[in-house]
Amino acid sequence: MTPIPQGLISLLRAGFSLDWEGIHGVHHWARVRARGLELARSTGAHPEVVELFAFLHDSQRLSDGRDPDHGRRAAVFAEELRGTHIDLKDPEFELLQEACIGHSDGGLLAEVTVMTCWDADRLDLGRVGIRPDPARLCTQAARDLLHDREAGR
Repeated sequence: MTPIPQGLISLLRAGFSLDWEGIHGVHHWARVRARGLELARSTGAHPEVVELFAFLHDSQRLSDGRDPDHGRRAAVFAEELRGTHIDLKDPEFELLQEACIGHSDGGLLAEVTVMTCWDADRLDLGRVGIRPDPARLCTQAARDLLHDREAGR
């Protein structure tokens, strides 16, 4: 797996309309990436999809509040980046788009890579004062990680 290219980070920063260091900005993306890659080792998710999801899923937000179409905009943006900043085969690219589109809908069932992406995002709800609900996590790996964090392990 290759790290997210600096060119993609620069492009995301230039186009991000919210506070780069705010609740939906780069620090959130970095935590989603770290948790997602940790989960992927247990779930068998595609790590490159998880990593790209982390940096793209909230990149097209227009508001830190309600913004129901931001995931769909992120999926469209990913399509625009394909071939220049994103190099995934069709099946993995479709998983990335599905993960972006559905990440804030509360779904629990999907292909394991998509569920891993959603869980990585949900595990970072503490940044806005919300304790992640184990019943709203898709994978056992995420529930275990939440339990371990809460137990101080």
